[in-house]
Amino acid sequence: MPSIPRPLDPGDDGSTAPAVAAALASYQDDAAGPAEVLAALTGSRLLVPVVALLTESEVGEHGLRQEKESEMALPKLVGKDGREAVLAFTGTEALTRWRPDARPIQATALQVCQAAVHERAAAVVVDVAGPVPFVIEGTALEALAAAESGTLDRLSGVTVARVEPAEPARRRRWFARRAH
Repeated sequence: MPSIPRPLDPGDDGSTAPAVAAALASYQDDAAGPAEVLAALTGSRLLVPVVALLTESEVGEHGLRQEKESEMALPKLVGKDGREAVLAFTGTEALTRWRPDARPIQATALQVCQAAVHERAAAVVVDVAGPVPFVIEGTALEALAAAESGTLDRLSGVTVARVEPAEPARRRRWFARRAH
């Protein structure tokens, strides 16, 4: 039977770390690039969602379908191209924006990246429902996962840099928003 992990900080109130909130706000305003957000996230706590997944149901005495068995699951986001991403949130407000019934598990940003690489996910999507979604993928994801696992030496030459486009370009969205 799986064990429930002990929290990183039992006194955590679930709020977004001020440095992370500031970095994401600057990123949204084009005043900061991905490197500044990654730097803020690297030392921060993230919340990984866990949701109940119905595994077996039955029809009760009143003719209504009811839960018989369920398991807790870590959901993944699947992009239009079939790539999978691990979800993480900067705080409980961002988590409940996405799914109010999800339960948070504390993890460091580096642990989340390591888990994503272990699960062969293409990305970590932070705050998928806002206020400021951010995607960690490619060499940045590999480097952060390697830093946590102590294997950074196998990724020599990985650098995070801000590249200024000649013209304003739209940020690539890893996921699509649906109109309600």
